[in-house]
Amino acid sequence: MAGPQKNGTGATHATIPNPKNETVKIGMRDGISGKFKLVPRAEAVVSVFDSNFLVGDGIWEGIRADNGRVQFARDHINRLYQSAKAMYMDLGLTRRELLDLFHATLDANDMNDESAVHMRLVVSRGLKSTPYQNPTVNIGLPLITIIPEVKAVSPDVKSRGLRLGTTWVRRGPPDVKDEQWNHISKATDIQACISANIMGVDEALMLDQRGFVKTCNSVNFFIVRGTEVWAPTKDNQMQGITRQKTIDVCRANGITVRELDFSLTEVYGADEAFCTGTFPSQIHVVEVDGRQIGDGQRGAITEKIQQLYQELVKRDVSRTREEIADEVEAVRDLSFLENLTCTV
Repeated sequence: MAGPQKNGTGATHATIPNPKNETVKIGMRDGISGKFKLVPRAEAVVSVFDSNFLVGDGIWEGIRADNGRVQFARDHINRLYQSAKAMYMDLGLTRRELLDLFHATLDANDMNDESAVHMRLVVSRGLKSTPYQNPTVNIGLPLITIIPEVKAVSPDVKSRGLRLGTTWVRRGPPDVKDEQWNHISKATDIQACISANIMGVDEALMLDQRGFVKTCNSVNFFIVRGTEVWAPTKDNQMQGITRQKTIDVCRANGITVRELDFSLTEVYGADEAFCTGTFPSQIHVVEVDGRQIGDGQRGAITEKIQQLYQELVKRDVSRTREEIADEVEAVRDLSFLENLTCTV
């Protein structure tokens, strides 16, 4: 039986090939011994009794590093720990200790002079004594793996923009599978990705169960109408860090952002559209369902947002590792309470 036609591009994650990736060392924290080691790519394997392999029970993060500095480390690590807590998973190490594992992996791969490193952190609930979904049969702590690669975004994609197509696959509600979990179970997104392949577009645009525009299969989605940036509400979609940073830089620089429900009709009539993600940052959209967006080129507001975002990234990774680590393990700053006056 023939499989689906594979003529989609996956352009949101198109890279410049780098031979260094063939010989990278994978960071692995064994859940039984608790030891961390760097393993050559060809030798980095897991047991058939691993939770991820058996029942897809794990969480993940996609993280960038620039010259040995982990980008937006606090946000990514907090998101990981939130997913772990929701999944009732004890990682068995502190946030700072996890950051140290990233640094050890970068150092072992001589990547501290690279400006475009992408690391995939995968956490499995760990080894099972027998194939069964219940965590009560798990042994030890979760398995933690860090896969580092030199991945620069393809300039061709940044230049030409993205073509999207609306898929039949809908984003689910949080009482079925909360889309805010960065969970290994990506079947919904994979089905949408296959749908994009069949349509011959770069990404699938996904709706929520009410028919409002929500997200793409691997990146978040925005439109621009007039002078306003519109972002779909965060319910029923991945909790994108680049999405939030994009909103933050817009608001900090006087660009109006509205988080609201909107329809495909409003997408087709948008002046600009773009997608965001940890790997591609922001890429403009030129077409949705065969309809040209705006003039079919990268819009002025999208271009400005890209510039503002890159300035934010530069400031973040210009800090020392110690400064970043201090932020990662910092407790809540409640000093503002001292300036509040009681009116009761």
